[in-house]
Amino acid sequence: MLLMLAKWLGQDIRLFNVFNYITLRAVLAALTALLISFAVGPWMIRKLTQLKVGQPVRDDGPQTHLAKAGTPTMGGALILAAVAITTLLWADLANRYVWIALLTLVGFGAIGWVDDWRKVVAKNPRGLASRWKYFWQSLLGFALAGWLAWSAHLPAQTELIVPFFKHLVIPLGVTGFVLLAYFVIVGSSNAVNLTDGADGLAILPTVMVAGALAIFAYVAGHAVFSKYLGLPHIPGAGELVVFCAALVGAGLAFLWFNAYPAEVFMGDVGALALGAALGVVAVIVRQEIVLFIMGGLFVAETISVMVQVGSFKLRGKRVFLMAPIHHHFEKKGWKETQVVVRFWIISMVLVLIGLSTLKLR
Repeated sequence: MLLMLAKWLGQDIRLFNVFNYITLRAVLAALTALLISFAVGPWMIRKLTQLKVGQPVRDDGPQTHLAKAGTPTMGGALILAAVAITTLLWADLANRYVWIALLTLVGFGAIGWVDDWRKVVAKNPRGLASRWKYFWQSLLGFALAGWLAWSAHLPAQTELIVPFFKHLVIPLGVTGFVLLAYFVIVGSSNAVNLTDGADGLAILPTVMVAGALAIFAYVAGHAVFSKYLGLPHIPGAGELVVFCAALVGAGLAFLWFNAYPAEVFMGDVGALALGAALGVVAVIVRQEIVLFIMGGLFVAETISVMVQVGSFKLRGKRVFLMAPIHHHFEKKGWKETQVVVRFWIISMVLVLIGLSTLKLR
């Protein structure tokens, strides 16, 4: 929106042409999302508290979490609003990837909102039934994957890029691409949701991965840089830098309120949306495997749940004291803040490894 205004003004005043640079708009997007979240956050927390939109806490979880019962949840709506408004302000609205990313964010956020609303307002402990949650996630995931496949005009837009190998790409075809995109988007959505179980645990790794994906998006959208680094050139992908920057700004502001002891939780409305957003950006810039590396914390949390459930069903025994795995370490005596900070460090290392694939080929 503001880009269109800047282009119109730039016809007469050359100074406004500076807004054509994606890097400048990305910085402004991060700052805008940060300011929106800081401005609205305190009011939102007070409002959620008045409405008694409190987080239920499991009795069988770490005892230190029992005191969190009643803490306002659904705060992820603040992140979604800040990112959506900021992206509409600073991104090129003629770019289809911008709209795909926004639809992903809002669509999965809506699924999470229904789940949260049923849990904390309608007092239904099951929330949105798992089968219906997965149905709507799958429907939206396949729709987005199909849209990306239909709009792909270059072979590079549907090939699987293998990191650390300069010329190793795997042609997927339409069917293979749609299936991969679906699993990445829906899988990322649920992985971040499973990780969101301690104060600040999920949001900072999300911010770090979003920031790293912004770099990949910038390279993919730049013909010279993508050729130099041996990455596929995806025309238009550069605008996702603005979207990712907005995620970073809104996420950092939310961490201010979500840091221990949390004043608000993001809830499914935030976790499902943010995970799906990371997934769809990775699919667009053709870095699904790199997302698997950088989001290794999310992967580990998901695998721990799968192993726990599978072991209990097959053997009647649990592998971990409690799943997801961050609760296992809390049960072993780690303080919540220790778990969170140590997992942040692991996530930072994994993001750096993912970024190294830009050059190590």
